Amino acid sequence: MYIVLLGPPGSGKGTQAARIAAYCRIPAVSTGAIFRDALARGTALGQAVSAVRMDRGEYVPDDVVLAAVDERLALPDCANGCIFDGFPRTVEQAHGLDAVLVARHASLDMVLELIVPEAVLIDRFTGRRVCPRDASTYHVRYQPPKVDGRCDLCGSPLIIRADDAEDVVERRLALYHEATMPLAKNYRNRVQYRAIEADRSADAIFEAVKVALGACMPQTAAAPPSQACSAGQ
Repeated sequence: MYIVLLGPPGSGKGTQAARIAAYCRIPAVSTGAIFRDALARGTALGQAVSAVRMDRGEYVPDDVVLAAVDERLALPDCANGCIFDGFPRTVEQAHGLDAVLVARHASLDMVLELIVPEAVLIDRFTGRRVCPRDASTYHVRYQPPKVDGRCDLCGSPLIIRADDAEDVVERRLALYHEATMPLAKNYRNRVQYRAIEADRSADAIFEAVKVALGACMPQTAAAPPSQACSAGQ
């Protein structure tokens, strides 16, 4: 079962992808995580990614992204499918994903899109604070630290990430609307597509996701992996 999870930066894709992955017993594949790992290990992919200013909202070239995804899908945990978090970002990448899946005798089964007003997204980013030592994340409004400006765990001064600056956030959202929004139109008539209102709690979003997935969800928590996510078979 192959699922694409769409949504602008800050819409909660990572949180929902992890929940869907656990519930459907398939891995979440995040290109961002792949790139960060490659950068940390200094691989050839990491060198290619390092030339891209992601801190300024720039995107990695399609050929590099698709090669990374193809390599990730070759790992054993993706044998029964996966959920793509933050990929594809463009119609061109969507066509590339089609080709990658066809080569594996598979196809895309479902697309879920998280919908959030832009003003809410900007607020989510600009209010976020991060601990530079243990990576704990806070928000000045929704999840403030116990002591203003200090990490609850280690007491370190919290920082604003470079990609959370308002001008960078606005640029990322502009790039999303320009390149990624057409994906929804591209997918609506091709696969099972559902739009999910995501301006609410993570729990409420996930309940809506489970309804959208329908037959994809396992009948019980004890269902074997072969019976989970049977939609589209």
